[in-house]
Amino acid sequence: MARPAMLGAVGAGMAALVLAACASNSATAPQTTSPAAASSGGTSSSAAGGGTILSGEPDVNGDGKVTIGVLSPGDINDHGYYESFVDAAETYAKQKGWTVIKRGSVTTSDALNAARALCQQHVDMVALGASELKDAIPASEEPACAKTAWYVPESNNIQQTPKIFLSTDDPTQDMLAAGYAAGLLMQGKGYTKAAFVAGIKADFSITAAAAFQAGIREVVPSGTLVSTYTGDFNDSAKAKEATQAMLSQGVKVVYPYLGGATDASASLANGSGALTLTPGTDRCDSTSPKFDISVIFSPGAYFLAALEKFAAGQLAMGVTRVWQIGVDPYPTVKLCTGTAEQKQKMATFISDIGKKKIDPAAEVKRLGGS
Repeated sequence: MARPAMLGAVGAGMAALVLAACASNSATAPQTTSPAAASSGGTSSSAAGGGTILSGEPDVNGDGKVTIGVLSPGDINDHGYYESFVDAAETYAKQKGWTVIKRGSVTTSDALNAARALCQQHVDMVALGASELKDAIPASEEPACAKTAWYVPESNNIQQTPKIFLSTDDPTQDMLAAGYAAGLLMQGKGYTKAAFVAGIKADFSITAAAAFQAGIREVVPSGTLVSTYTGDFNDSAKAKEATQAMLSQGVKVVYPYLGGATDASASLANGSGALTLTPGTDRCDSTSPKFDISVIFSPGAYFLAALEKFAAGQLAMGVTRVWQIGVDPYPTVKLCTGTAEQKQKMATFISDIGKKKIDPAAEVKRLGGS
């Protein structure tokens, strides 16, 4: 996937919320097509934007019905990242009269066999909930999956093939914007110290922290960020311990860049009066815990747009769809609290990224260091 599975609870209306927004943008959003797409043959046709469309889409296997198979590496009832992906599929499928076959907590070692099992159940699409399951992709080349479309959240270690549709974004963009949002609220309250609490210490989480810090420094030049890694996105006890340690150091902003442990960290931050941010979903309406900023990059929103194109017979394999902040409805960052002036500055900052007036990578290089 484009980023790890570390989101907090999803609002109950998330899938419905993104439906209309994505529908108006899915046909015009920018795409890049791998040269590999040109080599895909069989019963496919060329798509206007590149890539190939499987014959009969969305009823790819021609059995008179449409079935979507979803594999997730996490708990699909986690009220977070993994569940948002499944919710998008089920909400849209219900509207279309489609069937969804879902399986959660799929291990990396079982990904390939799980995908094969879905194809044997005659699904029209195999959708991976996260890039941890990339080992399932070779099944797309096997005879049992010949009449199956594939939706894959992209990560840097996934190679484009003619058989899969990749969906991705640039986390640097929304994490810079998240930091800017935090900076606006920090400036208004005279705060200078923030905390970034994540699970595994890996390239993606280190990069996210650097972008978040750079965004803070766009507004509060003297702002500092203390990062800590618990080793587990879902362990609430570890998250609370790490969060308390940060609060003891005087931080006034806590970003729980976590999964199932998000609420435990945020609740502790609430108790100390620290500002909080969501890792991926819109929870501005949440009161327990309370969030001051929603950083929205829900995989369900991206998947929903792909399903809409699939329904229209326009989802091309061999294509990478790149979502851009300030251009597409998602990703985005939303101030749950703050003044009208702060919200206007936030909107302008996001728009400037979309218009390429602001280069997130350059800003992270300039401001993201310790």
